[in-house]
Amino acid sequence: MLLIMKRYLIHLSVLVQLFSFIDIHAQTNFAQRSTDVGRIKLTMSNAGTIGRPQVRSNVQGAPSMAFPIKGKEHLFEAGIWIGALVDGQSLVSTSAVDAANGYSTGGNGFEFTPIRMPIERSKLVSSPNYSSKAISHQDLVFEFSDEYVVVPGTSIPIAGHINPLKAQLSLESYSWNFSYADFFVILNYTITNNSDKKWDSVWVGQWSDLVVRDVAVTRDAGTAFFSKGRNGVDDNLKAIYAWLGDNNADDANFIQSYGAMQFLGIDWRGMFFNPNKPDTFVNAGYSAPTVNYNFWNFNSVNPPYTTPQNDQERYIKMQNRIDSATLLGPTGPTNGQPANWIQLITAGVIPEVNPGESFTYTMAFLCARKLSKPVSGNAIGSTPESRKELTENMARARSTYLGEDIAGDGVYKPELDVNGNGILDRYILPEPPASPKLRFVPSTNTVDIYWDASSIASVDPITRKQDFEGFKLYRTNIGDDLDRDLSNDNNLIAQWDSAGNSVGYNNGFSAIKLNEPYYFEGDTTPYPFKYTVNNLKNGWQYQFLLTAFDKGDNVLGIPPLESSFTENEYRIFAGSVPQSITENGNNKIGVYPNPYRTTAAWDGGTSRTRKIYFYNLPAKCEINIFTNNGDLVASLQHESSNYVGDGAQWFDNYSNKERVVMSGGEHAWDLLSTNKTDLTTGVYIFTVKDLQTGNTETGKFAIIK
Repeated sequence: MLLIMKRYLIHLSVLVQLFSFIDIHAQTNFAQRSTDVGRIKLTMSNAGTIGRPQVRSNVQGAPSMAFPIKGKEHLFEAGIWIGALVDGQSLVSTSAVDAANGYSTGGNGFEFTPIRMPIERSKLVSSPNYSSKAISHQDLVFEFSDEYVVVPGTSIPIAGHINPLKAQLSLESYSWNFSYADFFVILNYTITNNSDKKWDSVWVGQWSDLVVRDVAVTRDAGTAFFSKGRNGVDDNLKAIYAWLGDNNADDANFIQSYGAMQFLGIDWRGMFFNPNKPDTFVNAGYSAPTVNYNFWNFNSVNPPYTTPQNDQERYIKMQNRIDSATLLGPTGPTNGQPANWIQLITAGVIPEVNPGESFTYTMAFLCARKLSKPVSGNAIGSTPESRKELTENMARARSTYLGEDIAGDGVYKPELDVNGNGILDRYILPEPPASPKLRFVPSTNTVDIYWDASSIASVDPITRKQDFEGFKLYRTNIGDDLDRDLSNDNNLIAQWDSAGNSVGYNNGFSAIKLNEPYYFEGDTTPYPFKYTVNNLKNGWQYQFLLTAFDKGDNVLGIPPLESSFTENEYRIFAGSVPQSITENGNNKIGVYPNPYRTTAAWDGGTSRTRKIYFYNLPAKCEINIFTNNGDLVASLQHESSNYVGDGAQWFDNYSNKERVVMSGGEHAWDLLSTNKTDLTTGVYIFTVKDLQTGNTETGKFAIIK
């Protein structure tokens, strides 16, 4: 009996300890957040992963690393690696590794677990996430740790994770909407040794699977999706870049851009780790800072491009780099056959990190247009000319990170202290005026544009001057949207700027200044400026954007800067405004084009992107479409106050419904029945019921195939 009781008490003690562990170390759910203020859209998680692997099969979800529009992707997945010697043993903790489906809870190589849910902050006072602590226009903050060998709050072991470094990480990502900084996201990691043992000979870096594909176009799956990449190295700017390298790919004519990751710097014990300026470390008796580049084929066992399988092999990879002969050789990632290349960029060696000690490691993910397409056989190459924008973008990312540290040596210099706070500040950018707040009012063949005066009072944080100069209005042309990317199709159609100086047109603001500010219902903002654009074609998409620009500063060598091209980017559809159906039914509800020819090239050329418009509609109505025999084909609900093309796939493929502004009296239909089948050639009847007056009108249209 005593023996049984003793065993019972032992089991009870074990259960109490187990439940105490689960209670104290409750699981924080895996969560992702995406940047959305710039042209680059990057997804990150509180488990340390970068990217969204599922994007290749679910285009409508969050991006992975999209640029310049959704669908044009540049990353499968990425994650941080930290390697060190602990009691002479090589330990490497990883947040992502070669895995066919990407992150999975407890999966092998996904060794970090979330500590808390992500936080978002913004420097933009107009943002609901405004915070005085923010560094950029969109800060995303994540915290995670490799401490646990079992997923907290569960009994799920983390596969292969036996000897954690016990590293706690805080990741802050920074992104901006400025036109000269909206193509990169900076990732700043604070890494803390939470163990009771010293880390020696520390290396830190980023594993990635950069894959450049247009997921809205390609039908490739599995190996065919991943195996068409080529990679290169920019050792001057410390970066690895990738591009679509197979001209036979079904999306080869739809995406020509680079995806890249770039090492920016490490701050350790007040010393700046910069391979291009090694004296700080060398003069202190340490090894010169080094950045290494490595490549291998996904899950390969064939040398020389083999996948490291354990901590020792991973640590060796982090310590060494691919030689240039192999990199540029006939089987290498740059000039060899396109393949599914995996990339690893690492920095070290950091001599030691004591228990409780922290250091920061900073890198960037960025994209750029590929300015030319050199082709040899079926392979697409890369040249200095095609990389010109990429090189400029990497230089801009680095200068943004360095901030006041123009020399890149980590030394504070009073003469470079632009804000006079007595410390070395990073992430310093000259700023253009704030983007004006806009309202668009489309009507038949016309759009009225109203904006506020918030840009005029803007002060540049570097020059400390109120240097507003003027406004610029851009517009695309009809048909520009068929390649889905309008970012390079903006045409300057009007400009107004201050008179009496050497900047701009000197035409003043009298042509756009209202006698009294205009106010919209439910909006307390005064709108003192208005401009009308005429001769638009109803039902066609025009992208409009309005920017503010400043005078620049000749003394400091700062050119005139223009506000964000993404913050004020709207898709405008001119058309009829809402009108009630009167009893005598004389408001002439109709359809265009009528007849509709299914071969119309402007709708994208597929049965799922066709559309016709019903016009002169009431603000709230029901539209029913029937065959000539009276069979119901489809039923549509129209609400002018919130209608942005819902239900017609054309808007999903070629527009951005978050930025659509329509006239309110028109509704697009995709010519598909309720069960999404194609309609045959013939005449169709429609009825429109005004849900506010109860009156109804009828009409006809034809489809010709």
